[in-house]
Amino acid sequence: MQKIASDQLRKVVGSKSVTKSTIITKVITDSRKAEKGALFVAIKGDKFDGHDFVVDVLENGCELVMVERLLPHVAADRQIVVPSTIEAYGRIAAYNRQQFKGVVIGLTGSSGKTTTKEELKHVLSAFGKTYATSGNHNNHIGVPQTLLDMDMDADYAIVEMGMSSKGEISQLTSYVKPDIALVTNVYPMHIEFFESFEAIAKAKAEIFEGLTSNGIAIINADTNFADILQKQAQKYTDKIITFGKNNHYTGRLELEQDGEIQRYNAWAVLKVVEALGLDCAQAAETLKTFEALEGRGKKHILPLPSGGCYTLIDDSYSGQPEAMKIAIKSLSEMPCKGRKIALLGKMAELGATSLKQHIAIGKLVADCKIDIVIGVKPEMKDMLAQLPATTEQYYFDSREGVVEFLQNKLLQKDDILLIKGARYSSELYKVTEALLKG
Repeated sequence: MQKIASDQLRKVVGSKSVTKSTIITKVITDSRKAEKGALFVAIKGDKFDGHDFVVDVLENGCELVMVERLLPHVAADRQIVVPSTIEAYGRIAAYNRQQFKGVVIGLTGSSGKTTTKEELKHVLSAFGKTYATSGNHNNHIGVPQTLLDMDMDADYAIVEMGMSSKGEISQLTSYVKPDIALVTNVYPMHIEFFESFEAIAKAKAEIFEGLTSNGIAIINADTNFADILQKQAQKYTDKIITFGKNNHYTGRLELEQDGEIQRYNAWAVLKVVEALGLDCAQAAETLKTFEALEGRGKKHILPLPSGGCYTLIDDSYSGQPEAMKIAIKSLSEMPCKGRKIALLGKMAELGATSLKQHIAIGKLVADCKIDIVIGVKPEMKDMLAQLPATTEQYYFDSREGVVEFLQNKLLQKDDILLIKGARYSSELYKVTEALLKG
């Protein structure tokens, strides 16, 4: 981050506190990262309250702390008091973004955000110094952290923004102020928090509110409610680029995985490259070397005790309905010398639509070319009930016993095994971890 004097810092957050004069070189919310030159922002979470760690961080080197009330056991000139530390944290992040001289690319979408972000980072690094959101730190804490940890010497900064309710993207994009705003897709994720599917599209379109004066909007023309995305984008810019089946890079494009979702991710990346005026052919060549992320479709070739190998597709990070459908279709389309096996765990955060969504997944699987289906958790009984009797199928109440079953009773040479399910509800990522260990 850019260094900031304590008096300027107080102006940024609108605090009337009188503190010692000092220079802040880092802003943290994690007390374990206390160091000389840092400002500690005391944020109250569901399971902790940063105010409880103020004494510790000051003893461990922090120059100042930002708090919501003046703490009596701490020197007053070490405290910046604000009404809301979360809001103040965002303001500091926005200030730091204003000092950045490179190009900021903001992106959101219902599925594939993190993968697209990592693809962008991989490609743009071939053209200049590139910084990007770490992991999936894309919420009201993660985005400010991303902006504050930004490499101020970078040519490009890629900031991922996520949401689960109306107004979240609006707040985040006000901090990010993207020069380019990308919406990868719109699916009914977190629909229990919205009045309609259309409302999700409008919430995603909030990203365009933060566009800089000459900002560019990039939209998936084939996604649900693409017309709404374009209509909303037109309120903030006349520079709108679309991508899709009828509008994409037409040069040679080779990918590690060549499913529909991978192609759309690649097309989105190449449209950003085009918007930046960079060489799309060079970018396409760079995409060839991008490898899928752990938990997001990464392929592993693993040995079997009896000899030979099988392919594990680790897509265990997310179990949202649309992501589940994409993974199942991709498996169905893959060439395979052995059998195609889908290990599917329950989907979470579906509210009243849960039964309908699990049934829909079952009907999709029934129409796909998949040889064996394994359901994990009670919700998946409804999924399995949609399969024809000729489909080999198995059910487990939990992940317990699944690894032993796969390794000792099911897997054969040249099989392809897809693992997909809600990460913490189904815990199938632990099955992946066990299989990778052998």
